[in-house]
Amino acid sequence: MTTLGAVYLPQFPPERLRSVVRAADEAGLEELWLWEDCFLEGGVASMSAALAWSGRLRVGMGLLPVPLRNVAVAAMEVATLDRLFPGRALVGIGHGVQDWMGQVGARVESPVTLLREYGTALRALLGGERVTTEGRYVSLDGVALDWPPPARPPLFVGAVGPRSLRLAGEIADGTLLTGGTTPDEVRRARALVDEGRARRPEGAGDPHAIVVSVHAATGPDAAARLEAERVRWGYEALDGRGVAGDAERIAEAIAAWTEAGADTVVLQPTPDEPDPEGFVRFVAQQVRPLVP
Repeated sequence: MTTLGAVYLPQFPPERLRSVVRAADEAGLEELWLWEDCFLEGGVASMSAALAWSGRLRVGMGLLPVPLRNVAVAAMEVATLDRLFPGRALVGIGHGVQDWMGQVGARVESPVTLLREYGTALRALLGGERVTTEGRYVSLDGVALDWPPPARPPLFVGAVGPRSLRLAGEIADGTLLTGGTTPDEVRRARALVDEGRARRPEGAGDPHAIVVSVHAATGPDAAARLEAERVRWGYEALDGRGVAGDAERIAEAIAAWTEAGADTVVLQPTPDEPDPEGFVRFVAQQVRPLVP
């Protein structure tokens, strides 16, 4: 079955998150995904608050940029979230936007090398291992968590390019694909991820979830708002990158991404969405029943 979620954009003010989380929780939304975009809202703080304000909602972080945090600190944060809210914290890591990383003096020469070293160490720490490693960017000397999760939580990697997608398949439990990814691009991403999974010592192993964000808008001005998104992101056309309309139209469009290999579709509202609480209710109560 396809998992359906929604995004709480960091362009919405932090103080509105509580009401959106409560609306999502009450409406039965499966997943609410947050972003840590520079220089808007802190990912871990927002995620922990969202989890505390909800009783059953899974909250995803897509994603934490690895240049900004020491891997041991990230492991402590993820382990704490998992122990506080078992099974409900879905954490993704990734390169981060390189221009932003440069702004804060954290840009590295080889982002893929950093992500490999970081993701490998993070998985090991979350698995309760004591880790010693001396890499190009990640160095740990006998580090182990005093409060590891009872079972290692899933780790997602955000990826776009072929090398990063193969790496996601190799070191992660799931891959995050950005908004604007077409169904054909999902197919190509799935194939590259599977190449990476085949490189694991144990082979492909457990299922690997593909999570894709899809631009979406509903309401009387939906088409105009989505057209503004097309211009903002520089897309030549919206076909395959987003959908505007009622629940039936959006559910029909979602099928294209799921047929291409997406396990989870996360509907991404426009930054000028007039009713974020209404949007998550719409996804949970009107679109969800129409998506197998």
